[in-house]
Amino acid sequence: MLVLGLMLAAAGLILMFAERIPGIGRLPGDIIIKRKNFTFYFPLATGLLLSVILSFILWLAGRK
Repeated sequence: MLVLGLMLAAAGLILMFAERIPGIGRLPGDIIIKRKNFTFYFPLATGLLLSVILSFILWLAGRK
């Protein structure tokens, strides 16, 4: 569970700084709503991409 927690924390940090990493954080499927005093950002495509990548890595690690 410790490793899973660290992986989730790392994924959160990646999403926080995704704007600075080229190609991540502003994918076409990400939802951004900007209003006068409010900005809502939901990284839908970025989250799906990270999920696929992490699933593949864990699948590779689980193979024997």
